[in-house]
Amino acid sequence: MAEPKKFPCETCGLRRRAEASPNKWWARLWRWHTGWCPGWKAYQRHLAETKQ
Repeated sequence: MAEPKKFPCETCGLRRRAEASPNKWWARLWRWHTGWCPGWKAYQRHLAETKQ
C-alpha cells in the first residue's frame, strides 16, 4: 500500500493564521499566494480526488 501524499499546505503556518484572522494582511497575502502557487493547486486537486 502506498503512503498518503503529503502537502506542505496542510500544515502551513501562514494558512492557519489566515484562516484564523481572515481580515489581516497575511490573509490577503495567503489568498494572493494561492492564486499562482502550483503546490496549492496540486493540493486542491488531491482533495477533490479523495472526496469522490
